Amino acid sequence: MAFPQRVKMSDVARTAGVSVATVSKVVNGRYGVAAATVERVQQVITQLGYEASLGAQSLRSHRTNVLGILVAEFEPFSTELLKGASKEVAGTGYQLLAYSSGDGGGTAIGWERRSLARLSGTLIDGAVIVTPTVVETKQDFHVVAVDPHTGPSGLPTIDSDNFAGAVLATNYLLSLGHRRIGHLSGRPDLESARLREAGFRKAMADAGVAVDERLVRVGGFRVESASAPAAELLSLPDRPTAVFAGNDLSAISMMDVARTMGLSVPDDLSVIGFDNVPESALVNPPLTTITQPLQRMGAEALRLLVDLIAGVERSTHIRLPTELVVRASCRPFPPPPRASLPLTARPT
Repeated sequence: MAFPQRVKMSDVARTAGVSVATVSKVVNGRYGVAAATVERVQQVITQLGYEASLGAQSLRSHRTNVLGILVAEFEPFSTELLKGASKEVAGTGYQLLAYSSGDGGGTAIGWERRSLARLSGTLIDGAVIVTPTVVETKQDFHVVAVDPHTGPSGLPTIDSDNFAGAVLATNYLLSLGHRRIGHLSGRPDLESARLREAGFRKAMADAGVAVDERLVRVGGFRVESASAPAAELLSLPDRPTAVFAGNDLSAISMMDVARTMGLSVPDDLSVIGFDNVPESALVNPPLTTITQPLQRMGAEALRLLVDLIAGVERSTHIRLPTELVVRASCRPFPPPPRASLPLTARPT
């Protein structure tokens, strides 16, 4: 497939029969051009598909009218946030640039600094950064963090109530009668993971159920990192009857491992996740989980960024609620007895 060459300002000028200086005035909204000429140039711009270079536009006006959403990688969590941000950007006068650092799935400390250094000032006017490790920005460049590693600080932040969500998840398993409950935690360097484990422990303590430390393993929030600790949990002589996984990907990994070990979910093992990414409803059985409103988080982050750039006074920390979503991956423990079949009379 052949792509046309980039349309230049000189192409617009030649087609419209005006000077490049006149086209420049029209593109940048400056005075001194007759209305009929403005209309003709704008028609040619539409006809040819001319777009000003972001770099050149930035040099002229110090604005690009583009906002960035920066992620370590495009995985289910960040993809849902991006959906929300892309819906919210409509009508703001901005365009949205999605950018992935490519720095090892977000495990490299400082990936967001390098991303901002490449983009700020020339390509974007502000940025939403998803799960940043550390952020230090120029004072005149606005940044909003979604679910930062260290939790809310001085940086404008959007997150969800991870602690309350974990309490919900654990209480649900307790309400089903489970007492040997395992926890497949997230990355230790993430505040959200620490809060989810703290919520799990609080719910267990409030119920008077001791946490068996052998049933707590680090899953790392990823399918590949969760599989080995999931297998360790299910290989214990007195394995858990239920597992609260730190996120949906870990929960899905737990279900896959259980299946390979000949265990049935939920007959032999109840599993509950966290996030409610689309994949959670598509697995078999569909995953019971805690939903954090990911698309709303992306939309709120985008709106907060637009307001900050506009100088609107408002709260710079937004925490959204979490809710339980019951599907089919959990069941009561012990399971209800099977109904006995009626005895048939023997023929005489």
